[in-house]
Amino acid sequence: MQRVSGRVSRIITSSVASLLARASSTQSFGTFSVKPNFRKLQQQGIPGDFPKWGSLGFCRTLGFASGFTPLQPKPLGSILDIERVKDRSSEDIASIWDDYHLGRGHIAASMKPKLYHLLEHRAANCRHFVIPLWRGSGYATMFAQVQMPHMIFTGLEDYKARGTQAAPYFTVTFYTDFAESKDLVLIRGDIVFTSKLSDSEAKWLLETAQSFYLNDVRYKLVERFNKETREFEFKDVLQALNMPVL
Repeated sequence: MQRVSGRVSRIITSSVASLLARASSTQSFGTFSVKPNFRKLQQQGIPGDFPKWGSLGFCRTLGFASGFTPLQPKPLGSILDIERVKDRSSEDIASIWDDYHLGRGHIAASMKPKLYHLLEHRAANCRHFVIPLWRGSGYATMFAQVQMPHMIFTGLEDYKARGTQAAPYFTVTFYTDFAESKDLVLIRGDIVFTSKLSDSEAKWLLETAQSFYLNDVRYKLVERFNKETREFEFKDVLQALNMPVL
């Protein structure tokens, strides 16, 4: 695996003011758009003033794929019989949710609405982050795009190679249907290419992304990435995850 470059990034901005970073990777991933749910991501973009991006390489415009039809977010009622479980406890509903998704190429999880609202609040101000996925002797750098109640995980190398035709890798939807009545938010992750990403890797990506948004110390790195990009260093993410700086 190539050694990560520490040179100053070259910036290319556009009306979307978006970013693509080039990083050392053992695997390629992709990016996509969901219509109309992620249209605002195009309008919001991420900060375009990136004179320095630490150990990640050059920057270029990030687009959203128009030639790929992604998994459409499903309403909770199409997955779970809400009427049959509405009188069950939150613990029972979470257990039913987990059991239903076992072995189906999906990731199931749940969380308290209090944490969901914190995640929603922080993601509104910091919609993007980078997460290294460790594989053996190296890592693949993933780009997380967050617009609650959705997360998209894309790969920087795949987007660099395929541009707006790159495909998504992993998508996540948060369901708040039981937030008030059961103090429960259900989470479903869809692995787009099960031949490339295992259930355990997808689960790790989801848990790690949440940890960076919900942990006060780790969230400072998310803020730096989105708001103080001159100071952002990718090695700090690696160190937070106890990964070697290659």
